[in-house]
Amino acid sequence: MSRALTRTSIRHSSHSPLGSSAPTRKKVTMPTLNAMHKRGEPIAMLTAHDFPSAHVADQAGMDMVLVGDSLAMVSMGLEDTSEVLLEEMILHCRSVARGAKSAFIVGDLPMGTYEVSPEQALQSAIRMVKEGRVHGIKLEGGAEMAPAIEKITTAGIPVLAHVGLTPQRQNALGGFRVQGKTTTGALKFMADAMAVQEAGAFAVVVEAVPAEVAGLVTKKLRIPTIGIGAGNGCSGQVLVQVDMSGNFPPGRFLPKFVKKFGDVWGEAQRAIQTYRTEVKDRSYPAPEHTYPMPKEEYAEFERMIEASNRA
Repeated sequence: MSRALTRTSIRHSSHSPLGSSAPTRKKVTMPTLNAMHKRGEPIAMLTAHDFPSAHVADQAGMDMVLVGDSLAMVSMGLEDTSEVLLEEMILHCRSVARGAKSAFIVGDLPMGTYEVSPEQALQSAIRMVKEGRVHGIKLEGGAEMAPAIEKITTAGIPVLAHVGLTPQRQNALGGFRVQGKTTTGALKFMADAMAVQEAGAFAVVVEAVPAEVAGLVTKKLRIPTIGIGAGNGCSGQVLVQVDMSGNFPPGRFLPKFVKKFGDVWGEAQRAIQTYRTEVKDRSYPAPEHTYPMPKEEYAEFERMIEASNRA
């Protein structure tokens, strides 16, 4: 046997790990993100909802990974983000934390886990960090959430704020509508962004806001803005991994701001269809996919079976 073929290079089991998730680069920390913002380097952020999606995002060099409550739809098949529970978010966060060893991981606080009081928000944030093993949390809302943000950050937990379109409040907003399109709306958006900054947020997600407005507010803030449907003037960008990678069936609605960078669904379909075809025509498994038995052992096994049949 070749020296290169070690005991660990062959696994006689279908329950094989996806591969090492050891760090492949220097870990991204708060000082890292601050330094990137200071020198004007865009921050690349992507969602992940389990070990494989976190692993690939981390290996691809994402600065930040967001365990977004969008997993309610893309991973759990729910109708919207309002249905996902804190315990479910924690479970997904734990999976992501095992897969992303270098990126800065942020976990979404789901609806109903932080709005009641700053104390409730802190308790939920602590659970996300202790049990979910994330580095920081995200919550939606502007000036009205400032007390909660201050409470959490005072306890030493980094907070990524989220203003503009806040999907958890889509019913109150009349659906997924662009925010800040009027002077009044833009002023409110700016006030919200300033409020979460002063409350201690280390960065703020800016969603579905006119590019001009988002760009101007970004220049006024001291903290980074992470845009999603907010133009190229933000300090960074975030997208839902399933959307940008094309991991969805044809005909699925995509927001205007999403660019489809790949066709994961198509590749998976082609692979699975080929597998089915080869199973049906018995070209798989081929000899190289099977475990051999010494000829003399098989001959003895066959002899014993025949003998038992005659008995």
